[in-house]
Amino acid sequence: MKVIPGRRAQVSEVYTVTNAPLPMSEDIRHRQRRYLVSMGIRTACFLGAVLAGVLGAPLWAVGLLIVGAVFLPYISVVIANGGREPQAGARFEEPDSPHHKGISGHRPEIRS
Repeated sequence: MKVIPGRRAQVSEVYTVTNAPLPMSEDIRHRQRRYLVSMGIRTACFLGAVLAGVLGAPLWAVGLLIVGAVFLPYISVVIANGGREPQAGARFEEPDSPHHKGISGHRPEIRS
């Protein structure tokens, strides 16, 4: 890169890697995993309700398992389709930290 004397380099905004959002493939994989776990719990509730009913368990236990099997699909879909998770921003050390080095030089000038 050739440097021309007398011209100042333009300073563009710098992004850190920690501010970058997760790739869409990782986000989708995470939501699919949550959905499958939730549907696994729903299947267990359904099978548990059938088994509890056959074995003569208390009616409140069978009812609780049936309620779980009926409402978990709706809750699972709403959570899975909730969109991307918000990402926390990068955290930098405070300027008063003993490990903080001062910025040398002058502030960049904005020219029009």
